[in-house]
Amino acid sequence: MKFSFSGLAPLLVCLALAPAPAALAQRYTDPDTLAPAYPTPQTIVEHMLALAQVKRGDTVYDLGCGDGRIVITAAQMFGAHAVGIEIRRDIYETTLGKVASLGLADQVKIVHGNALKADLSPADVVTLYLLTSSNERLKPVLEKYLKPNARVVSHDFEIRGWKPVKVDKMVVDGRPHMIYLYRMDAK
Repeated sequence: MKFSFSGLAPLLVCLALAPAPAALAQRYTDPDTLAPAYPTPQTIVEHMLALAQVKRGDTVYDLGCGDGRIVITAAQMFGAHAVGIEIRRDIYETTLGKVASLGLADQVKIVHGNALKADLSPADVVTLYLLTSSNERLKPVLEKYLKPNARVVSHDFEIRGWKPVKVDKMVVDGRPHMIYLYRMDAK
């Protein structure tokens, strides 16, 4: 019995032309969406804020704030003022309600908006859990608005072209995590 690959040719052509899974993972209906809605583990949240040396009176911005755990933790544990920016209306509304129910509306502000168009000038610390390609898109915004002593903390994804002042590795629930700390005056 002879086997012929000619019947497989259309399938092979389709496979060759299909985008790689990584490319699919970075495509969204809205071109301003910077990452999937995937929360940072609470242990990592606390470590990110401690690594950035967040203190009472600091203003922390979380770009793509999701369920608000970073901005809520910044307020509750570190005494910071915090601003979360979220592009998805459904997530924004849920997080806004959560902040109100915790009685943190005076310390935490949730903004329904686009992080790529946000004025970050009040920020002392910016936290990110976005894709490397999204961090690349945000670089001009960070460079335009952040003051020289501002810190940027990125979970798992580096900011290419910037030199971190510290990189921490952690394992949470069997999964490795990288935390990159940048200072605007040392990038």
